[in-house]
Amino acid sequence: MTATPPPETPGPPLQPGRAPGSRSAAPDRIGRAGNALARALQRITASALGPYQSAVIRVGFAATYLFFLLRELPHRHELYGPDSPWHWDLARQLTAGNEAFSVLLWSDSTLWFEAVYALTLLSAAALLLGWRTRTMSVLFMVGVLSVQNRSVFMGDGGDNVIHLMAIYLVLTRCAQVWSLDARREAREAERAAEGLPPRRDAVGPVLWAMLGPVLIVATVMDGLGGTWWLRVLLWLLWLSVAAWWAANRYAPAGQPRALLDVLANLVHNATLVVIMVEVCLIYATAGWYKIQGSRWQDGTALYYPLKLDYFTPWPALSDVLASSGLMVMVLTYATVVVQVAFPFTLFNRRLKNVLLVIMIGEHAGIALLLGLPFFSMAMIAADAVFLPTAFLMWLGGRAVWGRQRLSAWLPFGSRFRQGPEVKGVPGARPAHDRDRPGDGAHGGTGEAPPHGGGGGHTLVG
Repeated sequence: MTATPPPETPGPPLQPGRAPGSRSAAPDRIGRAGNALARALQRITASALGPYQSAVIRVGFAATYLFFLLRELPHRHELYGPDSPWHWDLARQLTAGNEAFSVLLWSDSTLWFEAVYALTLLSAAALLLGWRTRTMSVLFMVGVLSVQNRSVFMGDGGDNVIHLMAIYLVLTRCAQVWSLDARREAREAERAAEGLPPRRDAVGPVLWAMLGPVLIVATVMDGLGGTWWLRVLLWLLWLSVAAWWAANRYAPAGQPRALLDVLANLVHNATLVVIMVEVCLIYATAGWYKIQGSRWQDGTALYYPLKLDYFTPWPALSDVLASSGLMVMVLTYATVVVQVAFPFTLFNRRLKNVLLVIMIGEHAGIALLLGLPFFSMAMIAADAVFLPTAFLMWLGGRAVWGRQRLSAWLPFGSRFRQGPEVKGVPGARPAHDRDRPGDGAHGGTGEAPPHGGGGGHTLVG
């Protein structure tokens, strides 16, 4: 006897043009898209992205301008000071027309010029080390704008890049790693893990109290130039310190502190995107303008600067390169191709990294052959925003290892070593010691965690 199968239960009628199973496919796609959007929002609000890239930008541009100021120290009066051919009265007339900002135009006193030059030099050094990074980034921006706007005809192209990046650095959390601020944060985290109270910080409030009256007087006396954004930026930075201080003191784990952290992360991440777009625009516009030039089209553009005395610090080397027509043509065309193609290679990691190496080598060649070291340093520092994080972490590890090896050979070097010696790595901590709270991936290099209370997120921190 054969069993009769049960009758099939009729399902809901299918709509015309809809395949079976598509009724739940659309909600699934919407749900996956919503989850992806939520994860993206969580990522850009919960952490400041690119901590190593922003640190390299900070170090690169601070070092570039520091070395420039030191090299021009004997000639500072002729370039930007009272003996400049571009006289103080001419500079004042120009800034009155273009509404530029320069504290050097507050007074034509030689003493005032020396004070501003020294302050700019010191702020560049402090920014390089990552000490009180937000304060120093503001002072660095003021110094760069003041010096460059005093004599606008001085510079080699790299000054424009430094001008822009000095403004962008103020908005980034660029001291999360490789900074004295990060080391201070890591030590405070260790003290908190051990149940010790935080150290009292008197430097931050003192800096805030000193800068406040200066900002008030500059605003009242109309000394901030004619650009409204600079006034708004400086006042927001100064007033935000009070909000950060109150949140950290009265509600360190509360909602106001979390909101301020989210806002800081959003500003940092947006500024990092602006820096990337800026670098792409620099290369794209430079490449497309070169394409329109006849010398770049026939492959002879590189030959002419190699024959100018002003751009030949090594005449023999320039003559050797200029004597090879094939090499001149290859380098000329390669420069155009790399600059035009670079923005289109950002979506291919391997190709982008190859072009980065080529462009960094190109700028190194410009520094050597054409005698433009500070232009090349500025462009290499800007290119660093696209360097892979793994490479930067490896580079930081090598730097720490070299520092530890060097300290082992110096007198009293053991005072600066991180802890007990591990076989093969002088100064490294053993595994059980690295697992303590506050150490780990960041503690060995004096780095703070890349989000949360990272160093350098306020005007005085």
